Amino acid sequence: MAKSRPNEMTALSDHEVHEHLANAKDSLFKLRFQRAVGQLENHSAIKKSKRNVARALTEIRTREIAAAEALAEVSTR
Repeated sequence: MAKSRPNEMTALSDHEVHEHLANAKDSLFKLRFQRAVGQLENHSAIKKSKRNVARALTEIRTREIAAAEALAEVSTR
């Protein structure tokens, strides 16, 4: 298992994580649009936005796996 780091997303509720994901995807879309029309000044913002999307998706998947494992543990008892 991977080494876990403290993350601000672990303290959020499921709804808040999904909301964060939606905001990060919207931000990424806007940055890509700015790049396409030549208005983007900070190109590293796209990379940061992609990472925010990935962090949110990772947190969602981690919670799904934990829930599935808990359900499997309960059903085997």
